[in-house]
Amino acid sequence: MRIAFYGSSLVSAYWNGAATYYRGLLRALAARGYQMTFYEPDVYDRQKHRDIEPPDWCRVVVYEGTVAALKRVAAASAEAEIVIKASGVGFEDDLLLEEVMSAARPAALKIFWDVDAPATLQELRASPDHPLRRALSSLDLVLTYGGGDPVVRSYRALGARRCVPIYNAVDPQTHHRVAEDSRFAADLAFLGNRLPDREARVEAFFLAPAAQLGNRRFLLGGAGWRDKPLPANVAYVGHVPTADHNAFNATPRAVLNISRDSMAENGFSPATRVFEAAGAGACLITDAWEGIELFLKPGEEVLVARDGRDVAELMRTLTAEVAREIGERAFQRVLGEHTYAHRAAEVDRIFRERSRRVEAAE
Repeated sequence: MRIAFYGSSLVSAYWNGAATYYRGLLRALAARGYQMTFYEPDVYDRQKHRDIEPPDWCRVVVYEGTVAALKRVAAASAEAEIVIKASGVGFEDDLLLEEVMSAARPAALKIFWDVDAPATLQELRASPDHPLRRALSSLDLVLTYGGGDPVVRSYRALGARRCVPIYNAVDPQTHHRVAEDSRFAADLAFLGNRLPDREARVEAFFLAPAAQLGNRRFLLGGAGWRDKPLPANVAYVGHVPTADHNAFNATPRAVLNISRDSMAENGFSPATRVFEAAGAGACLITDAWEGIELFLKPGEEVLVARDGRDVAELMRTLTAEVAREIGERAFQRVLGEHTYAHRAAEVDRIFRERSRRVEAAE
């Protein structure tokens, strides 16, 4: 089956946290025989910061950030059996949804794939006349980056026919163990772009513990932090390309996951970094959120911190040996249960169930 996928970017992770998710899932779906075209706009300088070239398992079409170009690529959805519009494409999202779904053939499976469900739902609740809210009942399916039952219930209440969370995972071909790299030597490292709904949590969970533990080395990676006042023991390395993520995760004694406000409040929303870190064998410390135990076992496969004081206490007591043991258990867990091959099998089952229903109706 042919898939037309309209998303932010497959070839650039620059200001694009969904890139790893897209790559892992689409590569795994390609291995199952799907033929895919990914349509992405040339916006936010992403094409200037590509970290991969178009892969052989997916055709990539980059279009100009103009309405005319958008309409041209949207018309191509008529060629596919499965049409997917993701959230957060970054250029005229509402118009893109309308154009893509209008052009899709009547029998096509029409999907909205939400890679930031808590934020999207907050926007929909605040705007009863939102274009996506109006469109939900005409779509076959909503797939989400995560969110569990709270997100499913919310989407159904807003009119979605069906909503299924497809959690992110690890792609062992991309994120795996590597040798340590002195550039990323630290006791605790955090990788994440500077965003308004995460900055206060970064201050509480990362910068405050760093200020308390002057004898420990902290490492901060991600775009946007250059003008942020940092404690003297925090080294800032800027944007970290995908090719360096494994070394960034494998080198420090521990790495930290900090959820954005909306995802922490909703729960059931493990960040991509959780699986990337575990796939590299890292010892992961995460902020507390509901549902973590569905993915990693607290205290054995992941360390959970309720606040910055917990982070500081964990770093005071965490030995290199214990960190290695936690990282090893997490590594085994994600390879056994949380790869994109596992997620693609679930998506494939959903697609084929729907196709059988359409064939039966005909």
